[in-house]
Amino acid sequence: MGSPTLLPSPSHVVGPTWQRLEGGGFHLPEKTLGREIVNWMFEYILQPSGPRAKEPFLVTDEQYRFLLWWYAVDPETGRFIYRNGLLRRLKGWGKDPLAAAMALAELCGPVQFAGFDENGNPTGKPKSSAWVQIAAVSQDQTRNTFTLFPAMCSKRLKEDYGLEIHKTIIYNSEGGMIEAVTSSPLSLEGKRPTFVIMNEVQWWVEANSGHEMEQVIMGNVTKGAYGTCRALSICNAHRPGEESIGERYWDAYLAEQAGEAISIKALATGFLYDALEAPADTPLGELADLQEDEEAFYEGIEKLRKGLEICRGDADWLDLDIILESLLDIRNDVTESRRKFLNQINAAEDAWISPREWDKCHVPGLRPLEPGDRITLGFDGSKSQDWTALVACRVDDAAIIPIKIWDPEKYGGEVPREDVNNTVEWAFGTFDVVAFRSDVREFEAYVDQWGAKFGKKLKVRATAKHPVGYDMRSNIKNFTMDCERFQDAVVEQEVLHNGSAALKRHINNAIRRPNNFGISISKATKDSARKIDAAVCAVLAFGARNEFLMSKTGQTGKGVTVFR
Repeated sequence: MGSPTLLPSPSHVVGPTWQRLEGGGFHLPEKTLGREIVNWMFEYILQPSGPRAKEPFLVTDEQYRFLLWWYAVDPETGRFIYRNGLLRRLKGWGKDPLAAAMALAELCGPVQFAGFDENGNPTGKPKSSAWVQIAAVSQDQTRNTFTLFPAMCSKRLKEDYGLEIHKTIIYNSEGGMIEAVTSSPLSLEGKRPTFVIMNEVQWWVEANSGHEMEQVIMGNVTKGAYGTCRALSICNAHRPGEESIGERYWDAYLAEQAGEAISIKALATGFLYDALEAPADTPLGELADLQEDEEAFYEGIEKLRKGLEICRGDADWLDLDIILESLLDIRNDVTESRRKFLNQINAAEDAWISPREWDKCHVPGLRPLEPGDRITLGFDGSKSQDWTALVACRVDDAAIIPIKIWDPEKYGGEVPREDVNNTVEWAFGTFDVVAFRSDVREFEAYVDQWGAKFGKKLKVRATAKHPVGYDMRSNIKNFTMDCERFQDAVVEQEVLHNGSAALKRHINNAIRRPNNFGISISKATKDSARKIDAAVCAVLAFGARNEFLMSKTGQTGKGVTVFR
């Protein structure tokens, strides 16, 4: 049986829980212990509050799919596909009750792979001497989970497993326990837990020992329980720039998606990042500007409500009217409201383009580049220190599409120049390239070669002196102006992109850099590991497109659409 065909996910969906199939329905793992565990939860655990309080614990469809993926196993070895994970949802979604239910299942339920049955389905068994930790940087955070246990533990659960429930620790008759642990890294060193829930990791920062605590926990997880220990983080969206563990995990996820980190999912030790946000075009702060136009204002309110409906997922107990009142209360900070209730990661103060602005321009299923497409190219090369990228901008719709991006670390520490050259030649042989701007530093000989070979095919020159060469050091003013035009085009959604993970990461990494001519872009520091090379190439390609459209050939060309 072949792999299922998946629909492209919109930018507000991260992870497999909301991944849909082309033929309809949701993408689900082939083999998982999740169904058995969900049935165990229904049998032994109670709803802690709400209209169904004291009834059997019934997960939502969304939570069910998440549990199926979290407990997914390799079809051949039975090892868990994911060793670590992070679940990010808006406030009130039910992260703490779900985490508490998972902790109880890890203490007593069938969470350890026990083999495949006669139908080839995996079966589970309880872990021997289970040691579950609820970790947080403050007692208040662990208390949020521990106060749920007395109401969630049914009489049958207590009797069948001999549970003793205390304020910060729970024992069972098999020598297992659930304990609360807070930011005391030294006291955690050397422990051998079987499952760890890391609570509210958006607040785990260096100042409260959150970084050190995470490192100790990860060390314990790696060596603990004969290699079967796992850790799950739960959180709301983080604040960029605080260097929280929530932010670090998000950056690590983006790096893996962009090809900047080695993916180890093939070794069944992958990282599951699962988040659901409001769509990027969900209005909030913009509503203040619409109050004089009553019809537009109420259309904005309805769009905000729709965004809330999307990001709450299946948490239908959340009262959208109350949340809307909070979001519209002018006393509440818009950025914090987006973080808490729209589950959106906002831009850092010095960000060039916010993640939300870039995501608005994402078109799932965007038509890929096809032979004969009229395009412009942007190139920025490096021998070893930075990445090298070749990015196209399609003339007719301003689609920004990377052709290839090279990470020198994947090539023994040095970018393969012949491959770069072959890619440029392939692009010229495949597409109708009407303009090409290439930085010259570290690729001078190749730039001259490209100019000599392809210069006559180009409709506009990169500079007056060279058909291709665009020395960034001597074109600061023009590049700065193109950065500003590019940013404006993103805000106005006059460019498109296909959701390239590498390009998104480089766009998000770029910071504003004022100079005598306006606002340009740069890395945070010269030696920063957060690369922006693909973003630079996107600006070069976009600037070349603009110049082409202003040329006589561009103005008389057929089939050219300047704006989306």
